[in-house]
Amino acid sequence: MDDGPLLISAGAAILAVAALFAGHRANKRRRLLTALPTSSVQGVFIGLVELKGSAESEHPYTSYLAGHACVHYSWRVDEHWRRVVQETYRDDQGQLRSRTRVETGVVTVDRGGETGPFYLKDDSGVIRINPDGAEVRPLSFVQVTCGPSHPFYYGRGPRGAIANTTMTRTFVEAGIPLHTQLYVVGEARERSDMVAPEIIAAPHAPLYLLTTETEEEVLSRYGFSRSGWGLAGLVAAGIAGWAPFLERDPEQGILWGLAAAGIYAALWLLSWKILIYNSLVDTRNRVRQGWSLLEVQLKRRADLIPPLVSIVEGMRSHEQSVLETLTQLRAQSDATPPGHPGTNYHGIASHIVHLAEKYPDLRAHHSFQQLQAQLIETEQRIALARSYFNDAASAFNTAIEVFPDSLFAKLGGFRRMPLLEAYDFERAEVRVQLAS
Repeated sequence: MDDGPLLISAGAAILAVAALFAGHRANKRRRLLTALPTSSVQGVFIGLVELKGSAESEHPYTSYLAGHACVHYSWRVDEHWRRVVQETYRDDQGQLRSRTRVETGVVTVDRGGETGPFYLKDDSGVIRINPDGAEVRPLSFVQVTCGPSHPFYYGRGPRGAIANTTMTRTFVEAGIPLHTQLYVVGEARERSDMVAPEIIAAPHAPLYLLTTETEEEVLSRYGFSRSGWGLAGLVAAGIAGWAPFLERDPEQGILWGLAAAGIYAALWLLSWKILIYNSLVDTRNRVRQGWSLLEVQLKRRADLIPPLVSIVEGMRSHEQSVLETLTQLRAQSDATPPGHPGTNYHGIASHIVHLAEKYPDLRAHHSFQQLQAQLIETEQRIALARSYFNDAASAFNTAIEVFPDSLFAKLGGFRRMPLLEAYDFERAEVRVQLAS
């Protein structure tokens, strides 16, 4: 028996398995984006978030080829080559023959780009984005194939040439222009320099996406990928079942092909059910994470503020005692006649006054300012945690009410999460000088 049909069957089976995993991955990302609510910049705290806004920067870059102001860009120069190869071979009769073969290809001869943290801006404020480790889908700036007469050829490309060059180069550049609209999905973490979040790569985050596409375009792309992989896997499974019987019994091969396709469809349906249930669990865990973050901040307030108040009260009492002593020393010094033994107190009083003036942090009003700053920072942290919890809970409540997720929610015992009441608070604005 020829091994050809078996090889075809094995290759088709591998393709079917790969398509099953690829389609599952695309469907998982699509469900993730569908479940995530779009947050405002002002409402971001910790965890996976979805944002929309314009790309802004304090110090934008200028792209190398197009000269556009942008927050991120990359470029490359490809040079084309062509060569003729003479080779010898033996024909069917075993005679030596020679033939000419033409080989072509492309070599990247130069590349570059610039990237770094920038800001995403919406109606509520700005948030810093660190693009390192993100899946970036930029806009195309330049796509030019040209010869030496074009200004780019030597003006933006290297002066030398590769072997067997055709004197043809392709210049490609893409980036994120300043002020362009971005769709961002990523993990939010607290900044180290202030009480504010930033979007940054996280090891266990399911997705970190920075794209100039709209949310609808991204969902459509993942949906098309899911359907395309599903159809390709179904056909591949059918071929895997049909190919071994291609020479022996074609009719039986058709039956086996249909059976293999049915098994693939059942596995696809099973993966879809598992995905729905896992998605609900993930969304519920995100709500629980939000609650734990809120409890951490409330515990921080309970542990931090009372000791700070005690310290300030102690410093105030201490300073009051020091001031009373200084006042008595000055009065005693002024009332003591010259040459009296008590005149020595005058030097002590001057020394203490000098210390008080040299170390102004001993004065109570600085302690009160520090206490006030800690109170404001603590309330900001609590406000951020409360906002994140409510966003996560709202997304979960919506997920368990829509079909078909509602069926799995009832079977899995998922229940609505109550929202926290909003208290009067105001989060400090992140002040940056953005380029116009």
